[in-house]
Amino acid sequence: MKLKLFLPVILLGVAVFSCKDKNVNPADQSETNHWIYDQMKYWYYWNDHMTTSPDYTKSPEDFFESLLYRYDATARPDGDRFSWIQESAEELEASLGGESKTSGMEYKLVYFPSNTSNVIGVVLYVIPGSPAAIAGFKRGDIFSSVNGQKLTDSNYSKLLNTSNKTTYTLATIKDGALVEGTTQKDVTPVVLQEDPVFFDSLYTYGANKVGYVVYHQFIPEPFQANNKQYDKKLDAIFSEFKNSNINALVLDLRYNPGGYVSSATNLASLITRGTANDVFYYKEYNKQVTETNLKKYGESYFYDKFVTKSQNVGPALKHLVVLVSSRSASASELLINGLKPFMAVTLVGGKTVGKNVGSVTLSDTKGGIKVGLQPIVSKSLNKDKKSDYHTGFEPDFKASEGNVLYPYGDPRDPLLGEALFQITGTHVTRQGRSARVLQEEESAEITSSIQKKAGGSNMFYD
Repeated sequence: MKLKLFLPVILLGVAVFSCKDKNVNPADQSETNHWIYDQMKYWYYWNDHMTTSPDYTKSPEDFFESLLYRYDATARPDGDRFSWIQESAEELEASLGGESKTSGMEYKLVYFPSNTSNVIGVVLYVIPGSPAAIAGFKRGDIFSSVNGQKLTDSNYSKLLNTSNKTTYTLATIKDGALVEGTTQKDVTPVVLQEDPVFFDSLYTYGANKVGYVVYHQFIPEPFQANNKQYDKKLDAIFSEFKNSNINALVLDLRYNPGGYVSSATNLASLITRGTANDVFYYKEYNKQVTETNLKKYGESYFYDKFVTKSQNVGPALKHLVVLVSSRSASASELLINGLKPFMAVTLVGGKTVGKNVGSVTLSDTKGGIKVGLQPIVSKSLNKDKKSDYHTGFEPDFKASEGNVLYPYGDPRDPLLGEALFQITGTHVTRQGRSARVLQEEESAEITSSIQKKAGGSNMFYD
C-alpha cells in the first residue's frame, strides 16, 4: 500500500467522483469499504468518533462520508472540513504532484455587477506553455461568456467544469462597468505539469533591497520525479537574493493552497533565523498512531526540524512580508505559523483558510483498490506548541487585488504595493495610499479554480 502524509489543500466537494457505476460488483464494493474502514480506523484524527457498525453496502464515496466527524458550527466546531475521497487513486496522486488535466489558466469567479446573478471570470495566472498561454491568455484577462453563453450563477459550473474544448469571450472593466468584447479564445485542456515557482524579482528603494518570489504550491519536483527540481529552483532564487544582499523579503502565497511539508520545511529553512536544532513544527495524531509510532520511531516521529541551507537569508532580513488571501491554506499557513517563533511575520492581503491539520494519501492499487483517500490524520503546531489559526490568519494589513489585476511584480498591485509600503515607509507608485486597502470595491467572489486543486502541505513518507 502506498502512503503519503499531507497537509492538504482545500478541495471543493468532499468526494470527487465523476460518475457512479451501477454495475459495480457488490463483493468488490464491500472489499473496498472494508479497506476504507480499516485505514480510517487507524489513521483518522477523529477515529474515536467513527461508527462501530458501518453500512458496508453503501457506495465507497457514501461509505467514506459516513465515517467522518464532519464540521458543524454548532454541534461539531472542532470537526473535519477537509477529508476527501477520489475515484481514481492514480489521479489523486498525480494532482498532489502538480499534474492534472487543465487549460493551464487559474481564475476566480465573481458577481459583476454586484447584487446581480451575472458572473465574470478574472484570470489570476497562466502556466507558461499551457493551452491557455498559447491561446494568448494572461493575468488580468476577463471573460464574461463561455461557449456563447453569458455566465451566471446558475450555469457557470456546467459551462466551466469540462475537459472539452471551451470558447471564452473576453470583456473589460472600464470606469467600474463591464464592457462586453468580441474577442474569443479557444482552449482545450491537456495533462499538464505545473511548475509552482512562478516569478521572482529584486527591488531597490534607497537602503531597502527587497526580494520578491511568487510560489503557487508546495511541490518538490514534477510528479514521479525524484530530483527536487522545484525545491532546487527556490534554492537558486534565494542564493541570488543572498548574493544581492537583500534585507527584506516579500513571499507571495496569495494563490497557494498547500503542498508537501518537505517543501514547506525547505522554504522555511531558507528564511528562518532558527537553526537545524530548532523545531519547525510538531505533528499531533490520534492515540493509536501516537502509541504505535512512539514505540517504533521515538519522539522524532512527531516533529520536523529546520535544515541547514547555505542560501538562508534570515539573519539579514529586517522585514518578512507574506502576501495571503482566502486561497492561502495548509502548508502556506504552516510556514507562517512555524516561522513566527523565530521572526516577525507581517501578513498583507486577506484572511487565510484556517487549515491547521494534515492529511495522508492512502491507496492500494496493487491490491485492487481503485479509490484514493485523503483523510485528516494530524494537527500541526509550531515550536511553541501553538496551533491557534483554525479560523485563519487575519492579515496585519488588509489589501484586496480587486478585479483589475496587474502583472506579477508590478508595484501597482495593491498587495505588493502595500508590502513595499510596509518595508520602505513610502509609496512607490502614483496610486498612493488609496490603493493600499482596496483597489476598488471587491465584487463578491463565488469560487476560484484554485479551490479544485488537490494537494496541500503534505508530510511525505516513503
